[in-house]
Amino acid sequence: MKIPPLFIGRFQPFHLGHLDAVQQILAREDFFYIGIGSAENARETENPYTCGERYEMICAALNAAGIDPKHYAILMARDVNDNNAWVAHLERVFPQFGDVYIMDSPLAKKLFRAHGAHTVFNLEKRINVSATEVRRRMKLGENWQELVPAAVAEAIEKIGYPVTISTN
Repeated sequence: MKIPPLFIGRFQPFHLGHLDAVQQILAREDFFYIGIGSAENARETENPYTCGERYEMICAALNAAGIDPKHYAILMARDVNDNNAWVAHLERVFPQFGDVYIMDSPLAKKLFRAHGAHTVFNLEKRINVSATEVRRRMKLGENWQELVPAAVAEAIEKIGYPVTISTN
C-alpha cells in the first residue's frame, strides 16, 4: 500500500484556493492527509480560528464539494517554533506520510526540501486567493465570502471574526 501524502497548511481560514488544491491532489491520489499546522494558535490577528474551528470548516467545505471522507484524514500539529526541527516534528506527531503537497509557502517548501526525506510537489495556484486577503477583508467589512467555499462562509458567520481590530 502506498504511503499517503501530506497537504499541510494553517487554513486560517480554509478558502477556495485550498479547496482547489485538495481537488488537484485527489486527481493524483486516492487518499491523503490534510495537516492543520499551528494548531495551538488562535484568537490572534494572523490566526483567528481555533484548530477545532478550522477542522470543522475543512470538513464542511469538502463535504459540500462532494469529497468523500474515505479519501482524506485531517491531522493537527502544534508548532515547534524552530524551523530546523519542524519537519522532524511533523514526522513524529503524524502517521507516516510520503510526498508533500504545498500550495503557496516558500518556507515550507524550503524546509521539506532541506530535510530531504520527502518529494515536494508544488500545487498550481489556479485560484488567486490567500487567507491573508480573506482576513483583511473581514477586518475591513469587505466581501470576503466570495473567497471561501459557501460552507466555510456559513461556519464563519456563526463563529464571527474573533479578533479585536486595533484602531491605533
